Amino acid sequence: MPTVDQVREALAEVKDPELQLGIMELGLVYDVAVEGEGGEHVVVTMTLTSPMCPVGPMFKQSVEDRVKAVEGVKDVVVDITFTPPWDPKEMASDDVKALLGIW
Repeated sequence: MPTVDQVREALAEVKDPELQLGIMELGLVYDVAVEGEGGEHVVVTMTLTSPMCPVGPMFKQSVEDRVKAVEGVKDVVVDITFTPPWDPKEMASDDVKALLGIW
């Protein structure tokens, strides 16, 4: 049975296509839920750096593919939301803030 931690570890390998930084460190993933009797259904709630992101569909597919690669996962739903809007000052890790020059 896959765990939330396993899914989060898999998502840590996904990079934002524009910034080339990990989506977990950027704070783009708001929630991960593992559901079903065997944990085979995963729901990822996330956002994009911009509502007008030109690579949004490709980015979403990358997230789905990475989660499906976790052993035991059969179904993935990626919900894109813009509530709350992404704010790197509040949501990004300290390392990412330093890389982006945000303090």
